[in-house]
Amino acid sequence: MVIQKETKSCGQVVEEWKEFVWNPRTHQFMGRTGTSWAFILLFYLVFYGFLTAMFTLTMWVMLQTVSDHTPKYQDRLTTPGLMIRPKTENLDVIVNVSDTESWDQHVQKLNKFLEPYNDSIQAQKNDVCRPGRYYEQPDNGVLNYPKRACQFNRTQLGDCSGIGDPTHYGYSTGQPCVFIKMNRVINFYAGANQSMNVTCVGKRPRHSRDKGRDEDAENLGHFVMFPANGSIDLMYFPYYGKKFHVNYTQPLVAVKFLNVTPNVEVNVECRINAANIATDDERDKFAGRVAFKLRINKT
Repeated sequence: MVIQKETKSCGQVVEEWKEFVWNPRTHQFMGRTGTSWAFILLFYLVFYGFLTAMFTLTMWVMLQTVSDHTPKYQDRLTTPGLMIRPKTENLDVIVNVSDTESWDQHVQKLNKFLEPYNDSIQAQKNDVCRPGRYYEQPDNGVLNYPKRACQFNRTQLGDCSGIGDPTHYGYSTGQPCVFIKMNRVINFYAGANQSMNVTCVGKRPRHSRDKGRDEDAENLGHFVMFPANGSIDLMYFPYYGKKFHVNYTQPLVAVKFLNVTPNVEVNVECRINAANIATDDERDKFAGRVAFKLRINKT
């Protein structure tokens, strides 16, 4: 025998939902009394309050082990990399001498980049240091903050300083300046107390043909470096971090390419020659070096 379920009308369904939400006979709200709801809310209040307190305590304990000025772990930054300015996509410096727009963007970037190196700003904010020695500023038990930085004046960049330069860093004449800077590593004594400098060569990656590598060296032509011989002085080290070294300006090396073969892409590699900076790690092309492409288009 089949028992048929009673079919409820729409009005009955609505009345049942109303009674579920609020039952005036038992004074229950959604199936629970006020006391039951109070216990539930109290439980979750205590539960989530405990989780919040435990999380806050954990974060506080962890932050006590972290310095505001020096990263706790920097083992992956033992070898500083090099980078070029103007900063371009894929590190390609392409100049069309007859097209002002092709190189004006580089000039604007360099103007902004070199502004903190103006002699007047350096004289106002930084110290005149003794060359050939590290500029150490130990705390000696008392926080020595902020650290002073050594002056690196824009005029040290010679023909690449851009000061009163009608050639716009050489970009308008097809003799562009490219600036090499070494990435900052906190408390790193670059050079191991020995002199260091930057050198550049025309050089293709190892997987390229040897003939192409020789062509790059020929097409690169002559160039001059500022400061002389691409030297980087020890007095700009060590670097104590952004919060400690508030006015620190990195030392630069400017390379002015004088007669690059026009309308040819030239592969250039610049590297730092320092006793404690390895530059032969083929897995990291930026470890102590930088490779970029240079092309001067002339019509």
